[in-house]
Amino acid sequence: MDLRANLDAPLTLQSLERTLVPTGLFMELPSGFEAQIRPRSGLAIKQGLTLLNTPGTIDADYRGEIKIIMINLSGEPQTIQHGDRIAQMVVAPFVQVVLDEVKELSETERGIGGFGHTGKS
Repeated sequence: MDLRANLDAPLTLQSLERTLVPTGLFMELPSGFEAQIRPRSGLAIKQGLTLLNTPGTIDADYRGEIKIIMINLSGEPQTIQHGDRIAQMVVAPFVQVVLDEVKELSETERGIGGFGHTGKS
């Protein structure tokens, strides 16, 4: 779902400035669910506005207002108006894992190949 800015007055972000933008949205997620906050591609390409800490995670036990960490990566000031769509939110179930300490890991074809290892022909 789209999240909108809930502002009393327009908010202008200077180049490389970041801020918390209120949404006016409060929610209670069921146990076993999380909300993920993601940037909107249109804002990123057209205005250089994006989100930090992406995707942001909202835990089921959080009860405060959802606020969006926005940054202006463009070279000029960008203004956010009340009601502007500023982010997207996805609510999804998650599984809580229990980690086991082991002395060895199983073998795979990739092995220890790191960043970019599988992208080459």
